[in-house]
Amino acid sequence: MRPRLASVLLLVALLGAWEAWCRTGAVSVLVLPPPSSVAETLWGEIASGRLWPHLRATATEMALGLAAGTGLGLGAGILLAEWPALHRVLHPYVLASQLVPKLALGPLLILWFGFGLTPTVVITALICFFPLLENTLTGLEQVDAAKRELFRMLGASRARTLWRLKLPAALPVILAGFRVAIVLALVGAVVGEFVGGRQGLGAAIIAAQSVMDSSLILALFVVITALGMAVYEAARALESLILRRYPRG
Repeated sequence: MRPRLASVLLLVALLGAWEAWCRTGAVSVLVLPPPSSVAETLWGEIASGRLWPHLRATATEMALGLAAGTGLGLGAGILLAEWPALHRVLHPYVLASQLVPKLALGPLLILWFGFGLTPTVVITALICFFPLLENTLTGLEQVDAAKRELFRMLGASRARTLWRLKLPAALPVILAGFRVAIVLALVGAVVGEFVGGRQGLGAAIIAAQSVMDSSLILALFVVITALGMAVYEAARALESLILRRYPRG
């Protein structure tokens, strides 16, 4: 409890210093509003109901992109780990695809899929894909060679070895990649909304920027942060439950 209490006290101290600095008039409210103004704006957005459609849209895009990206990443990671020759052929192309800035793909995706949900989900999936792919590859390649040999001597098939040995042993590494993907999924959803979203927290930030409403921009940052932390903690809880089933991989 002490580290958590220290973390809360640090947050209170930072917010207090921020508020005091803004109250001195050292900085324009237009440039940096005080926390009290941000909190008032956030409450107004919640009470009026204007926030909920944007939050729902971002959460939906995040969930769909995360599901697609992690599913493809896990499947591709297993495929490339099981067939090393295929890994050597395809991995450079997979890496090259990740080096293209996802924000730069936005206009092209809008041309292909139009405005709205689809291009944002695609961007989110592309961002989530690589962490799961790399962590799955790493986890499966690090399985104890002696255990793999034992399964081979016992006549286990490739599929049974994968299901009974390799995947359970690689679970901690794979789940660590999933936690990274969750954070990136939120980033991908918001970035996708910057480019072509009509709803969502990212689109709301762009709208607030157009009228120079810095209080609303910071309030939306608070919402994005809270959403990301909530989903990340849920992922940690799920990881703990899964690893209880395989405490030693």
